[in-house]
Amino acid sequence: MLTGARVEDQLRGRTLRLDGISRHFGALRALDGVHIELHAGEVHALMGENGAGKSTLIRILAGLERPDAGSILLDGVPVPLGQPAAARAAGLRFIHQELHPVPALSVGENMLLDHPYPHRFGLVDWAALNKIAASALARLGLDHLDPRGPMSALGSGDQMLVRIAASLIGGGAWLYVMDEPTAALTTTESERLFAVMAELVQQGAAILYVSHRMGEVMRLADRITVLRDGVHIATRARAATDVDRVIADMTGRDLGGLFPARAAPAGQAIVLQAEALSSPGLVRADFDLRAGEVLGLAGLSGSGRGALLRAVLGDGPRTGRLTLGGQEVGRSPADTWAQGIAYVPRERRAQGLIMGRTIAENVALPYLTQFARAGVFLHDHRQRQLAQDLGERVRLKAASVSQACAELSGGNQQKVLFARALAGRPRVLLLDEPTRGVDIGARFDLYRLIESLRSEGVSIVLASSDLPELLGLSDRVGVMRDGVLTEILPASGLTEAGLLARFYHGQEMQA
Repeated sequence: MLTGARVEDQLRGRTLRLDGISRHFGALRALDGVHIELHAGEVHALMGENGAGKSTLIRILAGLERPDAGSILLDGVPVPLGQPAAARAAGLRFIHQELHPVPALSVGENMLLDHPYPHRFGLVDWAALNKIAASALARLGLDHLDPRGPMSALGSGDQMLVRIAASLIGGGAWLYVMDEPTAALTTTESERLFAVMAELVQQGAAILYVSHRMGEVMRLADRITVLRDGVHIATRARAATDVDRVIADMTGRDLGGLFPARAAPAGQAIVLQAEALSSPGLVRADFDLRAGEVLGLAGLSGSGRGALLRAVLGDGPRTGRLTLGGQEVGRSPADTWAQGIAYVPRERRAQGLIMGRTIAENVALPYLTQFARAGVFLHDHRQRQLAQDLGERVRLKAASVSQACAELSGGNQQKVLFARALAGRPRVLLLDEPTRGVDIGARFDLYRLIESLRSEGVSIVLASSDLPELLGLSDRVGVMRDGVLTEILPASGLTEAGLLARFYHGQEMQA
């Protein structure tokens, strides 16, 4: 797939050694004497719960933070600390989870932001710029992306692929640090990325891979390093470990299996019923949702999973029939929340939380009229008490409910959204990618919360691109293609390969 210049022979066999890296922020110990070696020609996974120190370690590697102690050695030669230019000169390239594109610029302009723009006669040579960008995109097989097109027109998955392609521009790169690169990618996009990673490694590059998706790590990594509370716990060859061992290293406890056993089967009573449901992005959906049932929604990006959830929520116009307990469902989010339909959105920062506000304020947001005094003032104590009670239910880790959401880890931000959804005692819970960018410990907590809610009779619609998650949590799985809910199948007996075949062909994959 890669048709550009090969990694130079002299880069093969290179080693980057982080020795005794420590970093404190006041009394907080972010890293404490961490040792790790990265070798050319391998994928090295860096694992740990949110707050384990992974991000701090990456920022130190990138020269964005200076450690309090320790050194970084490239083939035995010290790399200057706290200097991004030195990290780049050492051949390190970074693909961060938070993309921060410049929407007003073109795809090509975004890709060359880290490089001098080519000039001709004192002016930017746009043809040369776009040619450089197109060449990098072609190396990833991204022929559908036009470097002249606006970055604002791309979805988050394509934006991530553009960022990865941009890291290929320029010479001298040998170590690629990828922080949750597949969090916003479809299955097809992820497979394209994995193929590129394999060829880079074959050429002699090294990849430091950070992901909360255990299946990816066990598939891709040659070695796995686990951090916990800023401390290096273990580095093991993938062949010498397994998922349970990695989870135990990360959490300090045996989780006893990631997906909980079913406490009780789903009921027979129909809670939510849709007939010929249609809305922007959704062509047609017909389904029944039973009491205490988890209905998974599977499909490629753009298949209509999120659109179906938004149609039920009342976010936009819809046609067809939709009833809750026999009564017509409201046509605005305010109405549906009041009826007992709660929603956890896909993008917690952009769609869910007011990051500068407190946990208590975010939890109470859809219910402000319930906390009003004299119709004007909010009852702060009641808000805080509600958030405190629900925080305990979702196992929220925070200094207090007066802490700003911006100060929380991704997993705890997601738990705030769950707490908000539970505050109205919902009959139906709509979950859109509920564990995206969430560490294994928080996933464990959320999966058990979902099972607990299901056993209490709450009906759940779960849209997820994580196939093991869908199969592990759902009673039935609905397959979506081109905005149509094509079929609903019992989750028992379904396989990931079988689901993928239905995404593309509408039939089981043949042996």
